[in-house]
Amino acid sequence: MFSETVILANGQFPTHNIPLGCLSNAKEIICCDGAAEGLLKFGIEPLAIIGDCDSLDQQIADKFKNKIFRYKEQDTNDLTKSVAWCSERGYNDIVILGATGKREDHTIGNISLLADYARKLKVVMVSDSGIFHPVLKSTSFDSSAGQQVSVFSIDPETEITSAGLRYPLRRMKLTNWWQATLNEATGDKFSLEFTGGPLIVFLAFI
Repeated sequence: MFSETVILANGQFPTHNIPLGCLSNAKEIICCDGAAEGLLKFGIEPLAIIGDCDSLDQQIADKFKNKIFRYKEQDTNDLTKSVAWCSERGYNDIVILGATGKREDHTIGNISLLADYARKLKVVMVSDSGIFHPVLKSTSFDSSAGQQVSVFSIDPETEITSAGLRYPLRRMKLTNWWQATLNEATGDKFSLEFTGGPLIVFLAFI
């Protein structure tokens, strides 16, 4: 799960050992605006700082002025700008950290954006609770018996069939976000079959 490239968003700074391991093992860390402050306190300097820099400490802005890439347009958020910056430079295998916590509206928006990012590059989002995987086609996941699993559908017309989950989905259309949450893997693998999509699948840390 570790990737050489990490985008650190300006949400809750990670505390769990897995996302912190992602930070420590990354070769390139791109910060969304004010996230640079938390990264520097962690003892790591960013490769780049992306955004309109409205939440960036002025001392940090002055010190890292050669690493700042300012985007004034407001049609996309800083996370999307950071993903685009990475894609343009060939960083196409990305772990996103710090994209949850603090404001709930930002959390929901950031998670939903994974579906767009997955069409351009390989990406997962890691929180202090687990990992969000965007899924564009039928697939299977490695798991452990009892591991908590939640499935979210971007398109309510997508029919989903599962195998290896305690509460099976049988050609189910998810018309609300709660409907396939709090499920559970029954063994070391589960699968999801669907056409359309995309899905976002959350696997909780064990």
